[in-house]
Amino acid sequence: MIQQRLSLSSMIAAAAAVAALGLPGMVFAAYEHPANNEKGVIVHPEHFKSDKTRAQVKAEAEAAMQQGRLSYGESNYPIRTPDAGPGKTREQVTNELLSESPAEREARLLLYSRG
Repeated sequence: MIQQRLSLSSMIAAAAAVAALGLPGMVFAAYEHPANNEKGVIVHPEHFKSDKTRAQVKAEAEAAMQQGRLSYGESNYPIRTPDAGPGKTREQVTNELLSESPAEREARLLLYSRG
């Protein structure tokens, strides 16, 4: 029983020592450091090392999205919308509005009004 307490207490002490000695070193390796300014952080771009180009990262993110491994909420890319096709000209829209029946006009106004 005493041996188990010693080993448990020594494991707890070892974990505390690792946390106390290891965590401050991780802060210095970070891209952002806490700072007493308006943003609350100071950025050090020289601390960020990347082996990949921007194109490689974008290609990997695109592949992950297509394979379902990355949702749209986890990315900074906008949601893709289907192409609407060629739009109407101003003249076509004006002609449509001028040629609509009174019932269609009433329905359109009711749809887009607050009433």
